[in-house]
Amino acid sequence: MADQEEDFSHLPITDRAVHKNWKVRKAAFEEATKAFTNSPDEDAECFRDWLHDLGLWKKVAMDSNVAAQLDGLTALCAFLQYGGYNACVRTRQNTISGIVEKGLTSAKAGTKEKSVEAILLYIELDTPGPVLEELMPFLTHKMAKVIAATVNVLGRIYGAYGAKIVDPKPVLKMLPKLFGSADKNVRAETTTLTVELYKWLKDGMKPFFFEELKPAQQKDLETEFAKVKDEKPKQARLLRSQQAQAEEAEATGEAEEEAPEEEAAEEDDGGMDAYDLVDPVDVLAKMPANFGDMIASTKWKDRKDTLDELFKVVNTPKIQNANYDELIRAFAKSMKDANVAVVTVASQCNEALAKGLREQYAKYRSQIMAPTLERLKEKKQSVTDALGASLDAIFASCGLSDILEETLEFLKHKNPNVKLETCKFLVRCLRTTKVPPSKAEAKAIADGTSKLLGDTSAPVRDSSAEALGTLMKIIGERAMNPYLESLDEIRKTKIKEFFATAVVKAKEKPAAPPPPKAAPKGPPKKLGGKAPAGRGGPVKKAPAAPQEHSLEEPAPPKAAPKKAVPGKIGSGLRLTRKPAAAAPPPSAPSPTFEDEPPAAPPKGRSLVRPQAAQPPPPPPEPVSYNYGLAAAEKAELEELRHMKEVWISQIDQLTASKNALNKEVTELRIQNSSLIDENTHNTLAIRAKEAQLVRSRADAESAQGALEKLQREVDRLKRELARSVRPASPTDSVHDQISSLNGSSQYNSMGRNSKRLSFQSQMSMEDANGNLGLPSRDRMVSPGPRSPGAGSNFGDNGGRNSPAPGTSRNSTATDSSVENWRRAAEVTSALKQRIEQMKRQNFGKAGGYGASRGQ
Repeated sequence: MADQEEDFSHLPITDRAVHKNWKVRKAAFEEATKAFTNSPDEDAECFRDWLHDLGLWKKVAMDSNVAAQLDGLTALCAFLQYGGYNACVRTRQNTISGIVEKGLTSAKAGTKEKSVEAILLYIELDTPGPVLEELMPFLTHKMAKVIAATVNVLGRIYGAYGAKIVDPKPVLKMLPKLFGSADKNVRAETTTLTVELYKWLKDGMKPFFFEELKPAQQKDLETEFAKVKDEKPKQARLLRSQQAQAEEAEATGEAEEEAPEEEAAEEDDGGMDAYDLVDPVDVLAKMPANFGDMIASTKWKDRKDTLDELFKVVNTPKIQNANYDELIRAFAKSMKDANVAVVTVASQCNEALAKGLREQYAKYRSQIMAPTLERLKEKKQSVTDALGASLDAIFASCGLSDILEETLEFLKHKNPNVKLETCKFLVRCLRTTKVPPSKAEAKAIADGTSKLLGDTSAPVRDSSAEALGTLMKIIGERAMNPYLESLDEIRKTKIKEFFATAVVKAKEKPAAPPPPKAAPKGPPKKLGGKAPAGRGGPVKKAPAAPQEHSLEEPAPPKAAPKKAVPGKIGSGLRLTRKPAAAAPPPSAPSPTFEDEPPAAPPKGRSLVRPQAAQPPPPPPEPVSYNYGLAAAEKAELEELRHMKEVWISQIDQLTASKNALNKEVTELRIQNSSLIDENTHNTLAIRAKEAQLVRSRADAESAQGALEKLQREVDRLKRELARSVRPASPTDSVHDQISSLNGSSQYNSMGRNSKRLSFQSQMSMEDANGNLGLPSRDRMVSPGPRSPGAGSNFGDNGGRNSPAPGTSRNSTATDSSVENWRRAAEVTSALKQRIEQMKRQNFGKAGGYGASRGQ
């Protein structure tokens, strides 16, 4: 046995690591761990043999002996920790699968812990992405214990590095399938992983998987979420790149300065947003094909339905940036729709689009904001809520400065509901903005809302007081005092109540005081290597040619002193020498000149020496920096100052021009929007007229067809009438006429009291030519026996037509015959006229009937 051990020690360490004897393997792993730990650097000789065979570490991680496996994983962790980046990237792809299959599923706790440590080191040395790619296939493994072990190590990864370093999207997509596993251990580990992710992502992770879970699972997760809702997770382990940055910052002394900023960022961080987790959606590709036609429909139901379909498309966390001018114009037009349901859905669509685009939506603000604010006149709460949410999304995409001008303009609206809702919108903006308003903006807000404190509507007054209180919370009480001086105590009290309860995210930071300047420790340095005169002391001599002086080699002064030495401070301020007895003011520094060394101290010098020894108070700005300048340098300095003033004036002019151009652009955009609306209205009117014309043409064609049909019917009736109407014989006509006139007043006058004799009986005979068969003269006048009391054929009862006494019967008969003939002729003429009239009437009726049918 001893011989064998001696033989093993002579084998290379990589051969011993895969030896069939587990003790040999175990000893090789222990030796490797010691060598890695004692290595001087990452390029040491002990790492080279292990990097030569890339599949060696997989065999180590999957060792069949649990003791050897534990030592092998310990050696792997030391190899990664001391081998660095090169050891990580060259062995990662071949090793992680073996660690998961045999290391994470081991029954020995130490082996599991070393397996997890090895995976964490693979992430620490490089990036998490490649490790996640190796781990994700094991979430669909056929063995439940492998899935549970993989989920567990994923939870450890996110707990160590956080969801900001390790991408959570691949894991979030797998959560529904993991929660649906039949193995309880998998579900339990998945719950732990989900809670760990919730610490970092908060509610932003729910859209990825929460709706696909069972109600019981949702309830259990909500309970677990509530326990960690207020926790603020921190990254437990740093990547090597982060460690290097921290060391560099610590070396330069920036760590202490950056620490407060990091803490502030952590306080503001409420979890990762779903916007950063999802991929953008191409909304234009999924829009309804007939959106333009349906949104311009005259039926409100069509407009609402197409907006409902659009809302399903745009209601997504992240939208791909594109040209959405058509949609914005449609939304702006829908704000003016007469149907409130269309207005509500359009507001919801605009809100979803603004949330999906975020900062990229800001360029559409000018087109949609004014129509939305104008529509706030609606009193229905559901409509105003939808409009308010749309305005909040618009504000979130740009900022307070961009929406302030239009918002303050609508505070002057004549509709009280518009003023109220606009003021509420302004309050929400002040609460959520992270950038405090500038002094000019604060003044505009204070002035605009202060005017509403005297409004006739109580809700408007309360909203304006709340706006002023919120503004006071941002800029402070001191900055707000000038705007409250003119208000009465009741209104001030109301504003201060809102100030006490307001919660804002932006606060005006006090200006940092200027750093204190260190007092001079001794007398000021001499200029040109010579000591200056004491403070307040006389200046003995001034240089004759100061333009030739320099800081390196000062020119020697001449003997002749000057009475006054002018100097410039700033622009235009000149200093002259003062008598020695007069002390300069404490705020003005004493001028410093070059003087030759005094041969003997002048009188009174001992009196001013203590003053020179005292450190003067630090002035706000040193004013003696010009005294050693040459005349050319001073002239150049004055020229530079003049140029600076010119540039400042030019900048002011350009700024004013820019503001005017921006205002003009805004007006042009408004005009363009109105022209587009007018064009759309005219187009719709033209289409309506065209539709009406088409319907009229169709009606005319149908009427023409009906007319032709009726005309054919009239022609047919005329033909039938012509066949049915035939000229009747005279005898028939006479008989018909006589029978119709029988009993009329014309014939009732004859023999009214006697027995009537019908004309029909007298004219019952027709001759061969068809003439009326009237009684002959002979028949009428021939005598014959007559019955007593009987009168003539045309006589009346009572014998009124009987011959008078004294006349013969012949004369009486003749007269009666003539009268009868005359009467018969009149009756015949009347009958003929009556027949003609009847014919005309019959033909007239037939013609009228045809005309009426023709119409």
